[in-house]
Amino acid sequence: YDRKSFGGGVSFSYPVYDYVRASIGYNYDDADITNITENAAKSIKDLEGTNITSSITTSIIYDSRNRVFNPTEGSKHSVSLKYAGLGGNVAFTKTLADTGWYMPLVMDTVGFLHGKAGYVTRNSGGILPDYERFYLGGINSVRGYEWQEIHALDEDGYIIGGNKFIQFNAECIIPLLKKQGLV
Repeated sequence: YDRKSFGGGVSFSYPVYDYVRASIGYNYDDADITNITENAAKSIKDLEGTNITSSITTSIIYDSRNRVFNPTEGSKHSVSLKYAGLGGNVAFTKTLADTGWYMPLVMDTVGFLHGKAGYVTRNSGGILPDYERFYLGGINSVRGYEWQEIHALDEDGYIIGGNKFIQFNAECIIPLLKKQGLV
């Protein structure tokens, strides 16, 4: 399917403790779903037309990395809760948790352990669009798979996004041109 959307959002964050920030944000999205293929799941075909999402997201983030780009030590952890259903026809609750640990190894290499999990459920009185569900695969998810190649199937065997996921990654980051920032 094709998704054309417009909208916007605003968020605020505030430091609450050493390395810890809390944030809250509001988002509005007006999405028009067209060109749905014949072999799409019924839940996707039901999205055809305009879908309006009005949501609020809260999160708490702990970040002790030594650098935002190309960190060599420290960790970053976050938990967020998104509630949609403040208006419009889209209504869901989505929870995400993310953790990442950077550890210096030998000869300027860095070990990186990463874990991420999510859960989304439809709230009564609204829909849970496919584009708010979870797909895995690609360079920032599960390498060796194409982008969004890992997915759930509905009861009829059609591709849909999942309502929960958990993933773990372990990486060894090797600097190619350290002075130029290329790792």
